[in-house]
Amino acid sequence: MAILFDSFEAWKKECEEKDLPLFRPVLDFEINQKGHAEEEIWNGVGEAYKVMKEAVQSGLSEEMSSYSGMINNGAKKVMNFPKAVLSPEFQKLIARSLAAKEVNSCMGRVVAAPTAGASGILPGTLVTLQEIHGIDDRKIFEALLIGAGVALILEKRASIAGAVGGCQAETGAAAAMAAAGIAYCLGGSNDQTFNAVAITIQCMLGLVCDPVAGLVEIPCVVRNASAAAIANSSAQIALADVSSVIPVDECVDAMGEVGQSMESRYKETAEGGLAATPTGRAISKRVLIQDIEVMEDPTDED
Repeated sequence: MAILFDSFEAWKKECEEKDLPLFRPVLDFEINQKGHAEEEIWNGVGEAYKVMKEAVQSGLSEEMSSYSGMINNGAKKVMNFPKAVLSPEFQKLIARSLAAKEVNSCMGRVVAAPTAGASGILPGTLVTLQEIHGIDDRKIFEALLIGAGVALILEKRASIAGAVGGCQAETGAAAAMAAAGIAYCLGGSNDQTFNAVAITIQCMLGLVCDPVAGLVEIPCVVRNASAAAIANSSAQIALADVSSVIPVDECVDAMGEVGQSMESRYKETAEGGLAATPTGRAISKRVLIQDIEVMEDPTDED
């Protein structure tokens, strides 16, 4: 019987006792609990990664202007900017994370990983990681399964929904999934991989969900890029055996406690944070007026 992902400790124990690679319990979970054939699961993961790569490409090559006007080809601007802050690779990481999320904001096709609001983080990190290190697709697929296992635990012990736990539950969860995948792909041990998750959660803890005008655009898009950067920094720290000090399961429980204690205005209601600023309110009013105008039919004579 596959473990039910109650904790990272149980996941680690399962792998150690049965000498399993970290992705295998997730695969067994899908087979035993969901009734999927192994080949079907690998094909599904492969299709998901294909869509992720397509989202990155679309965001960097097609027109990305949202109905609200808040999204306006930001990913292409970052990718084409002549000066890299750190390195060309870092510039690509940020641009690609923006690109995939902009596709979502412009009603394109993305993979909810774990949510649509955080859909730029895994594509940005994994596509860039694969390019830099020449990682084969199978290893990336295994990393995606590990990310799914991370999300299962976060969903059970805390939340992966902005409306429940704030943005820490969405972009934070996606960053934790990405950090685990990065550490795993670069040869990290189970402890290092889970330590990357713990460090990521510590860095994202308390982030509120405050979408301007109630749209998953601002600040959601730029947070996908910053979360991708945090995922990489967390993996770098964990691979060097720098301890998170607080165990990963305790970090997850802290995320849940923080999410529960947040006021509702900071949890996807567009009533607090950036959404409540004068500019945020003005944008909300403008978008509402546009929506009303679209709903009205000027040819209606009744």
